[in-house]
Amino acid sequence: MSDFDDKLKQAAARGANRASSSQSESERKRIEAEEFRALHSKIRLELSERIETVMKKIADLFPGFRYQTVFGDAGWGGACVRDDLHIERGRRENKYSRFEMAVRPINEFHILDLQAKGTIANRELLTRSFYQPLGEMDLGKFRDLIDNWALTYAELYAANR
Repeated sequence: MSDFDDKLKQAAARGANRASSSQSESERKRIEAEEFRALHSKIRLELSERIETVMKKIADLFPGFRYQTVFGDAGWGGACVRDDLHIERGRRENKYSRFEMAVRPINEFHILDLQAKGTIANRELLTRSFYQPLGEMDLGKFRDLIDNWALTYAELYAANR
């Protein structure tokens, strides 16, 4: 029976090693997820500030726009909004314009996702989305996109209002 006893002890040791390695793997994944969350928060804050600056400049350029902070399930960023009342041949019509940009919340894929939507006079004319894995992302690319999308909206608004 000593041969069986040895094999039994070895089997128990292998099982313990497997359990230990799976615990350390889950611990590694947990730590990695925390690091991604911290990185996402840091980048989100920086990009949200850039979005706020750009949106406020659009609101200053086109009187009637109001700046709004965007946060929550839609992400973090900003928007500029205006409602115009048009009276034509006795008919009243509201024209709604809105430009919004937001950094989406982190998800299980650990990506940084930037989205923009632009509506001018009740028509959605601009929809953009860009994402990169957090570990490979280029922050300068996101800053450039924020600027370029804002310039595109300003041009569209000036042409279509």
